[in-house]
Amino acid sequence: MEGSSLKSSHPGRTRRAVRRTAVAVLSAAALVTGGLLATAAPSVAAPAASSSAASSHAAASTGASTASTGASSTAHTQRLCAAPAKKGQMACMALTRTDVMHHLGITPNATPSGYGPTDLQSAYALPSSAGAGATVAIVDAQDDPNAAADLNTYRSQYGLPACTTANGCFKKINQNGSTTSLPSPDSGWAGEISLDLDMVSAVCPQCHILLVEATSASMDDLGTAVNQAVAQGAKYVSNSYGGSEDSSDTTADSQYFNHPGVAITVSSGDEGYGAEYPAASKYVTAVGGTALKRASGTTRGWSETVWNTSSTEGTGSGCSAYDAKPTWQTDTGCSKRTIADVSAVADPATGLAVYDSYQASGWQVYGGTSASSPIIASVYALAGTPAANTTPASYPYSHTGSLNDVTSGSNGSCGGSYLCTAKSGYDGPTGLGTPNGTAAFTNGGSTGGNTVTVTNPGSQSTVVNTAASLQIHATDSASGQTLTYSATGLPAGLSINASSGLISGTPTATGTSNVTVTVKDGTNASGTASFSWAVTTSGGGGTCTSAQLLTNPGFESGATGWTQSSGVIDNSTSAPAHSGSYKAWLDGYGTTHTDTLSQSVTIPSTCTSATFTFYLYVSSQETTTSTAYDKLTVAAGSTTLATYSNLNKGSGYVQRSVNLSSYKGQTVTLKFTGTEDSSLATSFLIDDTAVNVS
Repeated sequence: MEGSSLKSSHPGRTRRAVRRTAVAVLSAAALVTGGLLATAAPSVAAPAASSSAASSHAAASTGASTASTGASSTAHTQRLCAAPAKKGQMACMALTRTDVMHHLGITPNATPSGYGPTDLQSAYALPSSAGAGATVAIVDAQDDPNAAADLNTYRSQYGLPACTTANGCFKKINQNGSTTSLPSPDSGWAGEISLDLDMVSAVCPQCHILLVEATSASMDDLGTAVNQAVAQGAKYVSNSYGGSEDSSDTTADSQYFNHPGVAITVSSGDEGYGAEYPAASKYVTAVGGTALKRASGTTRGWSETVWNTSSTEGTGSGCSAYDAKPTWQTDTGCSKRTIADVSAVADPATGLAVYDSYQASGWQVYGGTSASSPIIASVYALAGTPAANTTPASYPYSHTGSLNDVTSGSNGSCGGSYLCTAKSGYDGPTGLGTPNGTAAFTNGGSTGGNTVTVTNPGSQSTVVNTAASLQIHATDSASGQTLTYSATGLPAGLSINASSGLISGTPTATGTSNVTVTVKDGTNASGTASFSWAVTTSGGGGTCTSAQLLTNPGFESGATGWTQSSGVIDNSTSAPAHSGSYKAWLDGYGTTHTDTLSQSVTIPSTCTSATFTFYLYVSSQETTTSTAYDKLTVAAGSTTLATYSNLNKGSGYVQRSVNLSSYKGQTVTLKFTGTEDSSLATSFLIDDTAVNVS
C-alpha cells in the first residue's frame, strides 16, 4: 500500500500480529497517507500571491509560521483572511498548511492529507447516522463561487451521502435570503467556507447545510446573516470569525446572538491568549482549539493538548472586558464572560483535509478554531433539537462527565492561571473539554455523576408470528462501565437481553406497544429511549410490513446471529468501524487465506422489494489497477450476487447494495467470502449491514 500501514493484535492469535498491514490510518505526526505527502520540508514554497483584486490566500496572510507537532515534525502555515482593518471588522479564523502537496479532484485510491470524517468520528465518539433532517448553518463573509462543487468533491472522496441544491440538502443565500444576489467573491473567505462546509459534512453527514454569505466582514453584516440563518429555521449556527472587543459588543449581543433554542458556536480566535468577539458573547458557545493526535495503547486511542504554535498563533481564550458572566459559568478568576466553553481540533499541524478550488489548488490541510466551531455546531446537531427557550451554550456545564478533559498545554502568558493554562476541569483554552459522544450537548440537569445516552431506534413494525430482532445502542460518559439493559411495554413474545441490549423473539399478538428501554451503569446512572412497536398481520396473501430482517446487523453484539471464521468480527482499534465499535474484518494477512461470514434470513413472500445493503471498506497493499488478486464475494446460497477486489480499494466505507427480491418466500444464507493470494495484504471491512423489505 502506498501510505501508512497498521498492525494489530488479537488474544490467542499470534498471526494477527503480522496481519492487516493494509488499513490506511492517518499518521498525525507525519500526515502521510495514500501516497499523498504532507511534508515538513522547509524547502516547499508558499503559494504565490493571487493577482485578484479580492484578498487572496497569500495576500491575506500575515506571514508564514512554523508549528511544532512533536520532536520530529513541523508545519508551515498561512492565514487565509486579512486582519481587520478597523473597528467592527472581523477576520476568518482559518489557517492553511503551506508545506502540503495539493492536487485537484477525487482520488479514489489515495486518502487526502489531514484528518477526515472517520478520524473525527473516532476521536470524538460520534455516530455517523444521526442528524437526519437537522440543518447546520454556516455564516461567513463574501462569496465562494465553487462552494457547491467543492462540497460535492469532498463528500464524494469520503463516500458521504450527496448534499446538493438539487436534492435539497445544500442551500446558499445572501444575508437577506436571496439565492441570486450573492456578495462579491473572495478567495480567502472561500477557503474558510470550504473548511466550514467540509467539517459539517465530516461530523454530521446526514445534516442539511445552509450557507449564509454576508456582504462584508463587518459585524453588522455578519450579524444580519446570523439572524437570517435563524429565520431560515436553522437550529445550529456556526461562526468562524472574530475581532477585537469593544463597548458596542453588548448591543450586538442582543441584536444578533440572543436566539433561545438555537445553538450558536463561535471560534475563540487563532492568536493565542486574549479575548475576542463574538466568542465573548454570553449567548454563544465559544469554541477553543486543541492539537489532536493518535495515542495507541490508550482506551480512547487519541490524546489532546492545548493548541499553541507561538506567541502569535494558537487558540484564543481570556476574560471579556464587556460581556457579563452567564449564570452557568462559575469560575472565579474572571468576573465577566470567560472564553472558551468547549473545544475541538484546530492545530494545523494536526489539521483537517479540506477541498478548496476557488483560486486554490484543491486538497488542502487547514486548521484554526475555524475548524473547531463547525465541528461543535455539528455535534449539537447530532445531539438533537435544543429545548425551546434555553441557551444551548449552557448544556455542556450540566454534563461535564461527557467530555474529554484536556489537561496539558497553554496558549500564552497569564501567570499560570487557568485562563491560559489547561488544568483538570474548566480552563480558558479548552473550556470543559472536547466531545466524548453527544451527551454533553443535550439539554438536562446533571446528577454530578456519569451520563448514559441511549440511541433511539425510532418506530418499529414487525409481522405477528415472525421472528424479530432489534439491537439497542447505548454509551456511557465514563470508560469501563458495564451497562445493563431493561425494557417495559415490549410486544408479547419479545424480550431484551440484559447484557447485550438485543431485543429478540417472535411477537404473538397484533397491536401497537409503547416501549421504553432503560440502560444503567454500575453507578446507577441511567438513560432511556421510548418508541412505538407495531405488530401487524400479513393475512394470507395480505400485505408486507416494511422491516429490517438481519440479527445484530452492526455486529455490536459480537457474533450473535452470525457464523464466522475465527476472529472476523472484532472491536480492535487497529481499523475503524463504520459506526459503533465492532465491524467484520475479512482477510488482511498478506498470505494465502480465506475468511467467511454468513447469516440466514427469510424473505417474506408478501413483500415485493428486498434489498441487502452493507458498508464496505477495501484497503489494499496491491498497486495494480488491472488485476484482481484478492477478492470478496457476496452470495445468496450458491448464487454470487456481487464481487469486489483490491481494485475497489478506497479511503473509507462505501455503502453497497444488492437486490434480493427474487428470493421472496425463501430462507436464504447470505455469505461473504474473502480470499487472499500469497502476498500483499488486502483487508475487506464490513459494517452496518441490513436486509430491508417492503
